[in-house]
Amino acid sequence: MTGEMKFQPGPAPVLTGDERFTGLDHTVKDFWSYAARDLRSNVLRGVLAEWLVAKAVGAAEPRPEWDEFDVLTADGIQVEVKSSAYLQAWPQHDLSRISFSGLRSQKLGPENRYSGQRTFNADVYVFCVQTAQSHDAYDPLDVSQWDFYVLPRSHVESIGYRSIGLARIKSVTQQVSFDELAAAINQAAEATVWDTPE
Repeated sequence: MTGEMKFQPGPAPVLTGDERFTGLDHTVKDFWSYAARDLRSNVLRGVLAEWLVAKAVGAAEPRPEWDEFDVLTADGIQVEVKSSAYLQAWPQHDLSRISFSGLRSQKLGPENRYSGQRTFNADVYVFCVQTAQSHDAYDPLDVSQWDFYVLPRSHVESIGYRSIGLARIKSVTQQVSFDELAAAINQAAEATVWDTPE
């Protein structure tokens, strides 16, 4: 079936957290406290990393979760954000090995159908590492506990895998702080432009 989509969602409302549920004596903030209680969890850590990158580059709007990249800068740079951490929200015998997966993904095409082919879809890839190695020290809200590694798409493509370890990333780029992140993304985007065939 082709043609115009019958049901088009409008923009998501911007919530403050003070909005009240109808028929329930609770607010959106109460829901957030329930749903997003532990920022160490894999899912929420990934969302937090995306938000940190978005704040670093001044991106105003979140991307739809099905989009082919995570953050769009004001200059139109498409950024894919990956996160990892040494500590998880569950008991561990050892610290986790830092690695990042899902570097290639399918694009969503016409009629909301996936292409069937996994490709590298962003201009720039940002690898975010939560560096705490003891739970007493772990503070996901402390940006100084995050290391960021930025690579242009061409470097990620040249590796050719759907996942990558931290040692490999460190062999081709240096860690940057949160304050250095926006400049590093712009620099990597320039490399992507120069590496793109005409």
